[in-house]
Amino acid sequence: MSSRKTALVTGAAARIGACTAETLHARGCDVLLHCNSSVDRAESLADRLNGIRPDSAAVASADLSSLDDIQSLAEAFRARFDRLDILVNNASRFYPTQVGETQVWEWEDLINSNLRGPYFLVQALLEDLKTGGGSVINIVDIYARRPLSNHGVYVISKAGLEMMTQSMAAELGPTIRVNGVSPGAILWPENESDDSAKQAVLDKTVMKRIGEADDIATAVAYFALDAPYVTGQILAVDGGRSLNM
Repeated sequence: MSSRKTALVTGAAARIGACTAETLHARGCDVLLHCNSSVDRAESLADRLNGIRPDSAAVASADLSSLDDIQSLAEAFRARFDRLDILVNNASRFYPTQVGETQVWEWEDLINSNLRGPYFLVQALLEDLKTGGGSVINIVDIYARRPLSNHGVYVISKAGLEMMTQSMAAELGPTIRVNGVSPGAILWPENESDDSAKQAVLDKTVMKRIGEADDIATAVAYFALDAPYVTGQILAVDGGRSLNM
């Protein structure tokens, strides 16, 4: 049995998830990198991490909107690692929906991926988390507390994830700690090309700049490794954006 702590990071092939996995790995954790379709990117990251510390990273693919896939992911974790100390629910879907035009599949896709998936992944790994005195960190959003125009289903899913964080913290303590990190403008969406829209966001951000994935990864590492007396908390990492919402 390894004495190193082990983390499962969902959505770990790129962006915030990949940076979080790298940060936890640099802090001495072994990591299971979850991805959905970006298997090549996840395997490339795992190869790099294993080059730093052999046999310390692995990849598992799963569609977190599928309950069967969630169970398979839990089984894949157990097949590879013998302990679970940290679960980071990072994987998320984000796109606009408008009242009057929202399709049922859009509702189900966003709710299942952003809320139901994290809930049932915790449930599938509950005994593993209990054994290790685990820490769950959910990646929420500052818009869990404020409407975002034309993104109603998305913000509903994130508001639910924030309440899930607090509810689980109350229910699963003292053995398991559950906290959340709420990003503001951290990396631009990959399809965002409107410079005026970007500037409008920066104008309302106290720090007057966009955040980096490392800002979120550092907050996750704090909850996971440096805050044994903290649970049920939501930390906004937004450069002061939530002060002007």
